[in-house]
Amino acid sequence: MKELEDILKTTSEISLAKKTVINISLTSVDFRDSISNVLKPFDISIEQFNVLRILRGQNGNPTNLQDIQDRMVSKMSNTTRLVDKLILKGFVERFVCEHNRRKVEIFITKKGLKALETIDPLVLSAETKLTEALSKDELITLNILLSKLRD
Repeated sequence: MKELEDILKTTSEISLAKKTVINISLTSVDFRDSISNVLKPFDISIEQFNVLRILRGQNGNPTNLQDIQDRMVSKMSNTTRLVDKLILKGFVERFVCEHNRRKVEIFITKKGLKALETIDPLVLSAETKLTEALSKDELITLNILLSKLRD
C-alpha cells in the first residue's frame, strides 16, 4: 500500500484533514476511472448510466427532467444533454404530456433495459473488485463514516 506522501512525491508533512480530503479525492478519481472503463465499450458515461438506472427504477412509469436531476449522484450534470444523448442511442424516449403540453415525460426503452442487463453485472464486478481489499465490516464502517462526512 503506497502512502499518500509517496503518491504525491512530497516530503512535507500533510495535515490529517488535508490527507483525508486528498485520499478521498484520489480514491474517487480511481473509482470513477474504473467504472468509466467498464462503460466505455457501450459508449455511455457514468452519468448516462445513472440516468438509465433511475429510469429503470420507474418500472415503466414516466418521469421528468427535474425528478431525474434530483436523483442524480452527480448534481452538476446537465440532465437535458444526458437525456438527449440517450435518446440518440435509442435507450430513452421523451414525449410531451397530452394533458399538459409544458410537461415532458421520459421513459427508458426496451433497448435501454437490455443494455442495462448487459452492463449491470460488469459494473457490479468492477465495484466488487474496487472494494475487495476491505472486509464486509470495514465496508459498513467506511459507508457510515463517509455518510457522516457528508452530513
